[in-house]
Parts: sequence; structure tokens; C-alpha cells
Amino acid sequence: MALLDSTVVNVALPRIGRDLDADMAVLQWTVNAYLLTLAGLILVGGALGDRFGRRRVFVLGVVWFAVGSLLCGLAPNAGVLVASRALQGVGGALLTPGSLALIQGSIRPGDRGRAVGLWSGLGGVGAAVGPFLGGWLVDGPGWRWVFLLNVPVAALCVPVALRHVPESRDPHAHGRFDVAGAVLAAGALALVTYALIEARSGSPLVIASAVGGVLLAVAFVCVERRRAHPMVPPEIFASRQFTAVNLVTLCVYAAFGGFFFLVVLQLQVVAGYSALAAGAALLPTTALMLLLSARSGELAERIGPRIPLTVGPLLCAAGMLLMLRVGPDASYVADVLPALLVMGAGMVTLVAPLTSAVLASVDPGRAGLASGINNAAARVAGLLAVAALPLLSGMGPEAYLSPVEFDAAFGRAMPWCAGVLVAGATLAWATVRTPAPGAPHPQCRTQCAVTAPPLESPGAAER
Repeated sequence: MALLDSTVVNVALPRIGRDLDADMAVLQWTVNAYLLTLAGLILVGGALGDRFGRRRVFVLGVVWFAVGSLLCGLAPNAGVLVASRALQGVGGALLTPGSLALIQGSIRPGDRGRAVGLWSGLGGVGAAVGPFLGGWLVDGPGWRWVFLLNVPVAALCVPVALRHVPESRDPHAHGRFDVAGAVLAAGALALVTYALIEARSGSPLVIASAVGGVLLAVAFVCVERRRAHPMVPPEIFASRQFTAVNLVTLCVYAAFGGFFFLVVLQLQVVAGYSALAAGAALLPTTALMLLLSARSGELAERIGPRIPLTVGPLLCAAGMLLMLRVGPDASYVADVLPALLVMGAGMVTLVAPLTSAVLASVDPGRAGLASGINNAAARVAGLLAVAALPLLSGMGPEAYLSPVEFDAAFGRAMPWCAGVLVAGATLAWATVRTPAPGAPHPQCRTQCAVTAPPLESPGAAER
């Protein structure tokens, strides 16, 4: 539900804009209001699951998400739609980290690589099938059903989770919640996002928002370093692997966020596709993710994450550059399909190993926190890309209504996305390492070096 909604809305944006008489900024906020609350609160969602039960918080998130979806489907104007999308993001922040943490807490270690691969693959399918499903709904019953569809899905998901999913939690979770950290993080993201989306105006409010966002981000780092129970414990970044993989995540998902935001608009506005045809055009990536993600996860278990996290972004970058051939009256077979096949191959190579590498780099008891941080990194990257890419590519407020203007801006945007992916691949090759067989867990190594008693101390062996 959460990953589907991150892309299903994109294909409906032109119709939403025309029906609600909205400009490009409103379309950006329709996407980013969801990403903003999702990214700002996803760490809180992971912490709540670790403490009160991952299944319990997951089910609460599903119900919350369904309520937000219902309000989106009934929204009478753009303001209500954007506010309801923000509410949807809160539900997504509760259910997304819990789903992955449930796998880590209930699946045997020998089966986790395949399980995480299936999780990543189905999540990728949810994100990739969104444009097709959205196009079918937009051309059929209307764009409101893009949101209303989540209600019956939630009605199916809740009883299945309650009956078949075992409860799990972190027995070591304790202390107060870091409310100050959550408020500072969400505030910083909101102000920076506003500044990027409204930057064309150059008003004093935009400048103040940018400065305020940076100051809140600095304050967030300072608060996290000083609190006894921070939302983002600084010691988790003692694992160099964890830090490196999250930096790669920022690069990869920034490119993905920008690509999926713009490509369905390019196909509709410039190439003349219907909403359904534009969504169906992306099905090759769906098929590849569905068929090969589990095997990709198993392969990464054998050879380690470094090669997949290097090759995958490069393939995705090549696919995005191939999309530059898509213009007016583009041929699907000659222009669109080759780019999407290369893009899909890169996603298959990358997504499952990225997720597995994050979980493998921390103690299993912190699975909820680790998945929350990684999901937050991915959503922040997508949020900032959707806010910044129209600005970087010179896209005007009414660009989506002009094929010529939008095509030119799309041609400037894809190299930006490809460049970020190349940076991610370079970073992965330089920083991600494959642990030697039998090597101690990086987090354990750090903790042991700090806390283990001297061998000659009394009771050392018992402790």
C-alpha cells in the first residue's frame, strides 16, 4: 500500500491538476506532502514497533493509511487533498518499517536473504505497478479511485496480519520517545521542501524557510548527540557499512524519486500517451522485479553487496539516459522499452541487496530502527528530488500543460538523475565492503571493544 501510493499518484497528476485548476507547485505538494510526513515520522514508527509490538503498530498504520486514503478520494479541492496526503504519510510511517522488521524478527536467519529479496521485490512491484494501475483508474472511474482503492486492500490486510503474523518486539527498547528530535526533523524537511518548491519566487519567505530548515537540521543533530534516548542514536553509525549503505540509498532513491515523478508526465504530456498507456509502458520493470528480486537477494548473500550496489546504479543511470530518446510520437518498442529494460535490470540488481546490506550491518535487535533510518533516507531523498528537480531543470509553473516546454525540461532533468546514480555507484565501490566469512558483526565488534571486561577480571567468562 505505502510503496504503491508513492508512485500510483504520479500518473494521475495531469488529471488532478486540470480538475482542481492547480499549477506545478500543487502537483509537487501532492507528492511531497505524503513523503514529508512519511520521512519525518518513519523513525518514530520503527521505534514504536520495537517497543509496543511490530505487528500491533503495523496494523495501526494500515488502518490509519486507509482513513487518509479515503479522505484523499473525497477531497473537494487541492488544499484538502494535500492535507489528506500528509495524513496518509503518517500511516505509511507506522506500517513501512514494521513490515521489514517483522521479517527480521520472525524468519530464520538462513531464510532471511530470500525473504528480504521477496519483500524488496514485492515492494518494488508495488512501486512499479502503480503507474499502470493509476492509469487504468484515471482513464476509467477517475483519479479519486487511485486513493479509494487502498480501503479494500486495508480491509484484507488487517485480518491476515492479525491471524498469521507473529508479534515481535525489541526487549531492550526503553526510555522516553524523542519528541524533540521528531519535531526538529519534520520541521527541517518541511521548510527545506517549501524553499525548493517556491524558490522561483525568490521572496524573503523562501529565503527565511531555507535558512530556518538548515538551522533546524543542525539543531536536530545537536539534540540527537545529547539525548539519553535519541530517535537516531549516533552510535548506530559506528558501523561504517551502515553509514555507507545509507549514503548510497540517498543517491539511488533521489534519482528514482525524480525519475518516476517525471517519466509518466513525459509520456502523457510529450509523447501523447493516455494515462493507461503511460502506466502500462512501465510494466517491464514490474515484471523484472517480480521475477528476479528474490534471486538477486540470494546472489547478494553469496557475493556480498559491493558489486550489486555498484553495478545496479550504473545500469539505472544508463536506462535514464536512454529515456532522452523519448519525445513527441516516440515509438514504444524502439525508444521506451529499451530504456525501461535497462532500468529494470538495474533495479533488480540493486534493491534487494541494498535492503539486505542495511539489516546485516546492525544488531538484529535494532532491525526496526535500522529499517526506519534506511526508509527515512530513501523517502527524504525522493522528497528533495521532487522538490528540487523542477527547479534544476528550469520547469515553469505551467510546464506540464506545454509539450515543448516540458520536453526541454525533461531533457535537462534526466542527466541530473543519472549523475546522482553514478555518484552512488562510485560511493558504493569505494566504501561498501563484503564481510569475510565468520567475521563478527560490525556492531558487535564496536560494542565488544568498548564494553568487554579484561580477560583477567573476576567473572569475565561468566559475563
